Amino acid sequence: MQDRRLSARDRVIYGGVAGIGDSGATRDCIVRSISEHGATVVFPSALNMPKDRISLAIARKGRSFTARVIWTRDNIAGVAFNSDQPAESPNSDLEQQLRASETQKRQLRRKIRLLTGES
Repeated sequence: MQDRRLSARDRVIYGGVAGIGDSGATRDCIVRSISEHGATVVFPSALNMPKDRISLAIARKGRSFTARVIWTRDNIAGVAFNSDQPAESPNSDLEQQLRASETQKRQLRRKIRLLTGES
């Protein structure tokens, strides 16, 4: 069988959450292999398998993807990440939290100076 993937996939075991359809329904899943272009995802059961598009959040990698389902077999799906919609940067959420933390730190320092009478 010919492998038509754009890049080699790394074998992993990551927990994930797949958003299925426009209803906002989610299903827990396990990512078994991943590359920059796609992944193999295993669901707990074959019931209501995704048909075309899903969103995939992988907490361990700190990333979220939109993807299209390329193939399904039983409770396993092969997905290709959408190239027209870039995936979230793995550091974007962390950077945003860091900026908020720094802002809060500056505000607290100002309050401490006001309360202690420092200039």
